[in-house]
Amino acid sequence: MMTMSDPELPPEDLSPRRRRLQFRAWHRGTKETDLMVGAFVARHIATFTEAELDDLEQVLELLDVDLQDWLSGRRPIPAEVASPMLARMAAECAGRAAGTTPEIRAGLGLDPA
Repeated sequence: MMTMSDPELPPEDLSPRRRRLQFRAWHRGTKETDLMVGAFVARHIATFTEAELDDLEQVLELLDVDLQDWLSGRRPIPAEVASPMLARMAAECAGRAAGTTPEIRAGLGLDPA
């Protein structure tokens, strides 16, 4: 199982495309976006459909500064970049302590789920 300490070590049963996307999600350029996007992708990469992987690739092309604002709720997602994948990411990242493990959330007294 992948941990926050070793985000670049994907499960060996992932396809090369999924491994590449997972790596890109954890290596965005800013730590904040790495945590939000990387943790989201790590939780779901194994179950994404091919269409969802296509959507994910489009999201990964967006600028970190914009993704941080949209995923944290500081700014609404503009219609020209809105997608089901970006909306799903934003919904999951809207919770407190987004991008952290259940163990860390439990240690902060937050819901570990």
